[in-house]
Amino acid sequence: MELEQSFLGVGWGFPPEFNYSNNTTQMTAGELDIQKSLEILLSTRLGERVLLPKYGCNLEELLFEPLDLTLKTYIKDLIKTAILYHEPRIDVLTIRIDSTNELQGEVLIHIEYMIRITNSRGNMVFPFYKEEGSEV
Repeated sequence: MELEQSFLGVGWGFPPEFNYSNNTTQMTAGELDIQKSLEILLSTRLGERVLLPKYGCNLEELLFEPLDLTLKTYIKDLIKTAILYHEPRIDVLTIRIDSTNELQGEVLIHIEYMIRITNSRGNMVFPFYKEEGSEV
């Protein structure tokens, strides 16, 4: 299986998918692998990974806090620090928090970054929900 831009890294797809007919695992590579890595990093609690207890971002502990300027600054710092220590393939350019749907329980975190090895820019929007999903 040849994956384009594998020099940026190759990892398991998220969520993990297995093909039992030919015993393979769904893999991601390149910029998609970086996106998936950021999703995993931002949705992981500190201490959740057994062998990497400092991996994660701990955004869920802020779930019921009032979304004021202090909390937005703290969230940006948490994300920037987590990416600095656990995602060495990118440099964070900007982090912006969009709270226009706050009353519906949704906060969007916009992250703009540059991939170090290729100097190409990327961005992602991480939806952070302040309430649990009730219509499951």
